Amino acid sequence: MDDRQLLRYGRHILLDDIGIEGQERLLGATALIVGAGGLGSPAAMYLAAAGVGTLLIADGDTVDASNLQRQILHREHSIGLAKVESAARTLAELNPDTRIERIAERLSGDALTQAVARSQVVLDCSDNFVTRHAVNRACFAAGVPLVSGAAIRFDGQLSVFDPRAHDSPCYHCVFPQTESLEEVRCAVMGVFAPLTGIVGTMQAAEALKVLGGFGRPAIGRLLLIDSRSLQIDSVTLARDPHCPVCAAR
Repeated sequence: MDDRQLLRYGRHILLDDIGIEGQERLLGATALIVGAGGLGSPAAMYLAAAGVGTLLIADGDTVDASNLQRQILHREHSIGLAKVESAARTLAELNPDTRIERIAERLSGDALTQAVARSQVVLDCSDNFVTRHAVNRACFAAGVPLVSGAAIRFDGQLSVFDPRAHDSPCYHCVFPQTESLEEVRCAVMGVFAPLTGIVGTMQAAEALKVLGGFGRPAIGRLLLIDSRSLQIDSVTLARDPHCPVCAAR
């Protein structure tokens, strides 16, 4: 790090758990953020501000006026712009040291596999079960930790699924993929704007712990967040020994 970076990241460096070595790990790291919406916005902003070296941001949508209530990466003048382009512009102003790679598509198949393989951590900030399960499969196939978040109405969820940890479940263990699984989306059900900030910021915190090698990520735990009462409950999760995604690892 040069003198400018030592000053910029000084409040991290002062923390014994991070220090210069931990900050250098962040500067050299790559994180994949799937979704540049309500959760991806605060997650991306904190990862960039914290100095994560490269962010791969994947989203196939454009900015809509209805996004601006909670998706703080985007601005009024960004309406109609691809979300990944809007995100890159905001993050460049926040920290020009962070390299932003735009992936203007809904990741799937080989493109998803390749993006996950390039990353040291993946943040699932998507809004649908099909993508969540696809990202989970790709992460466990590649051995890359997954930070999963969700927010709808006033309720949020957060967990870390880490294929490197023998006792870690995967997303499929907790939320098995079935045809009858109900798709709940904020476009229909609504979502409390600050809740997406709470969950997305927590995802950034978990990702930084994974990348920096400090703290205790929420592996084997599901955090349930009720923003109406600001109650956060923690549920212990177990691996499914017969899970078709992760049982064989």
